[in-house]
Order: sequence, then C-alpha cells, then structure tokens
Amino acid sequence: MNFTELADDPEHAQHSPAERAAAASRSTWVSVAVNIVLTIAQITAGVLSKSQGLVADGIHSLSDLVADFVVLFASHHSKKDADEDHPYGHQRFETAASLVLGALLLAVGVGMLWSAVLKLQAPETVQQVHVIALWVAGGALVAKELLFRYMLSVAKSVKSGMLVANAWHARSDAASSLVVGIGIIGNLAGYQILDPIAALIVGFMVAKMGWEFGWDALHDLMDRSVDDAEVQAIRRTLLETPGVSDVHDVRTRKMGDMIVVDAHIEVDASITVEAGHDIAVEARQRVLQRHRVLNLMTHVDPWKRPDLDHPNQPTAQVP
Repeated sequence: MNFTELADDPEHAQHSPAERAAAASRSTWVSVAVNIVLTIAQITAGVLSKSQGLVADGIHSLSDLVADFVVLFASHHSKKDADEDHPYGHQRFETAASLVLGALLLAVGVGMLWSAVLKLQAPETVQQVHVIALWVAGGALVAKELLFRYMLSVAKSVKSGMLVANAWHARSDAASSLVVGIGIIGNLAGYQILDPIAALIVGFMVAKMGWEFGWDALHDLMDRSVDDAEVQAIRRTLLETPGVSDVHDVRTRKMGDMIVVDAHIEVDASITVEAGHDIAVEARQRVLQRHRVLNLMTHVDPWKRPDLDHPNQPTAQVP
C-alpha cells in the first residue's frame, strides 16, 4: 500500500488510536473465524485425501490464527495514550507485531520447505490424492481472496501498516491455495509428484513473505524515515503556512504507522518572539491536520530580507 497517495488528504489524515484499534479488532475477528474453519477443513481433508499440499496449506491457515491473535494483542496496546515512560504513545506495538508476524511466517515457510524436500527425496512414497482435496482447495482459494479484499479495505481506511501486512498475509494464502489446487489437479492427472512440489512452492512463498515483513519492521524500529514523496508533502504544508519564509532540515521517523517530524522553519527576523511562536504553532497544527503525523517539533530560525542586508543593492523583483 502506498501511503503517500493520501498524504495530503485531510479526510484520511486523522485516525485516533481507538479508531484504529476498533478497525483492527473487527477485521481480525473476521479473519479468526475464517481461518478456524479453513484450518479444520484443510488439514482434515488433506489427511483423508493424502494431499501433502493441502495439509501444508492448512498449516499455513493455522499460522494465520496465531498471527491474528498477535494483531489483536498489538492493537489493544497501541491504542493506549502517551504516559511518562512512553511520551510518544504506544504505536510501535504495531511495528513489533509486524516483526513477530514476519518471524512467524518465515518459520512456518522454512518448515514447509523442509517437509516438502523430504517428500521429494522419496517420490515413491507420494500417493494419488482424492478428488475431495481439489474441492476443498478451491473453496479455500475463494474464501481467502474475499478475506484479503475485506481486510485490505479496512487497512486502507485507517492507514494501518500492521493491518496491511495481515491483509497481504491473507492474499499469500489465496496464492498458496491456487498453487495447491494446481498441484492436486496434476496429481489427479497421474503426475503424483506435483502435490509435494506444490507444497514446496507454498513454503517458499510463505518464507519470502515473512522475510519481507520482518525486514521492513526491523528497519522501522531503527527509526527509518518515510519516503521522500511524503517528506516533500509535509514540507509543502509548512511552506504554505503564512509567515513561513523557508523550510529546511525536515527529518522524519516512523512511530508505528504515524510519523514524528523535526523541522526548521524560517520567519522574518524583525518580528517578535511571540509572533514567531504563533507562526510555529500554526505550522504544526496544519501538519497534524493534513498528515499522519503524531508530533512535529519545530525550530524557528530568523530570516532577513535581502534588501535589509544590502540596502544599497537592488533586490530581485517577483512578478
């Protein structure tokens, strides 16, 4: 998801921790219900139909249940207000949850890869699956795709990276169910080895998704800045504030899905300290209203008009 698309959209800029937590709880409980049904159906049908790919997909759905409860835990804690020990709030619980999600997916993916490799080393042990496995895989594919679309819609409405991660986790499940379905079709057509090959591909997909989520979350915990487009959008908002002559040294760091910003603004050196302070307050309010910024720390620098520094030299005329 590209957050910069909404960087200047006031309608999407403000979402309280309580609103974000409510959205996370609502969408995640839907995911819990779906994954409980899928886990039971896939693992049971996979064992009975002798499909390793379907069992692997069921284990993937089981990992989703654990991931869902991690999200619920994080959303509960991230909505807490700032306190003495956490003056910027608890938003980084979401980032920590994304890191846990990534580690969980990576571990599950590696386990799937190992199991599939062992099966491929002994191809004579691969059996033909029952056709019921194909129907279950198809149903799981439809359910997971619908779940992905629902969860991504909720994530975009509140601009939550943690929910985006969980939504794409559901999309990876849909893709894995598609691969498993193809493997089952191949197995039914007489190519039994395609079922464990499908399990191998699913394992790789899960591990890759886990690595990407975990790596991104780790960088965010190390105060990675937001992308340049969003920084420039914040800078424009500051420059549009009446009384601000220039802006420099805009620095950002992510706090969960929110941003903490430091910026130097330049104001007329001839005005009073009180007037300069009022301009800084107005600039801060504009940024908080228009962007997903948790806090903005401004440093006011004096700006001298060129004609005052060199009264005998003509100044450039602005049309």
